[in-house]
Amino acid sequence: MTRSSYANGPGILVWAALLIGAALAHALAAQGAGEEGTRLVIRQTARISVLYFSAAFAASSLLRLRPAPWSRWMMRNRRWLGLSFALSHLVHLAAILLLLRIAPDFAIDTATLVGGGLAYVFIALLAATSFDGAVRRLGVRTWRALHKTGMYYIWIIFTFSYLPRALASTPFIAPTVLLFSALGLRIAAYRAARQSR
Repeated sequence: MTRSSYANGPGILVWAALLIGAALAHALAAQGAGEEGTRLVIRQTARISVLYFSAAFAASSLLRLRPAPWSRWMMRNRRWLGLSFALSHLVHLAAILLLLRIAPDFAIDTATLVGGGLAYVFIALLAATSFDGAVRRLGVRTWRALHKTGMYYIWIIFTFSYLPRALASTPFIAPTVLLFSALGLRIAAYRAARQSR
């Protein structure tokens, strides 16, 4: 792998895996492998997921609003940013399942189970159809509809999870602002596209 390839394509997924690995190592060192360490992994992977999701969610809008080398890089690597999000959230799910086993008082209510479960269905579908062959098989129109619906649904689930916490706890403010900023960029790009017609 060349030096530049680490900053593009699959190299982005490698960096994401290293970041997630560092979060796991930090959680183990800080809280151990029990309940508290698992809860820390859940929080850290959720924040990593929001970061990668927001980057993938806003990439095309940033390119439209601010064409520059960095926004072209984001758009060119949007697929890999999205796959990095999927990887992080897979680890997040694994930590939740582990916590269900080791923490007797931890439970998931029905609304969270249904809403979050559907989000994971979308994550799996988006990851599975993120390659060019899927676009050809599904057709551009169906592929776009699936990805647009999935991304907005995941945004809603993240926002419902983070917004109430942000109103009560400072550490949740930054991810919430990031989510709303990404949505704001999409709205601004949509308006810019309508005005240019």
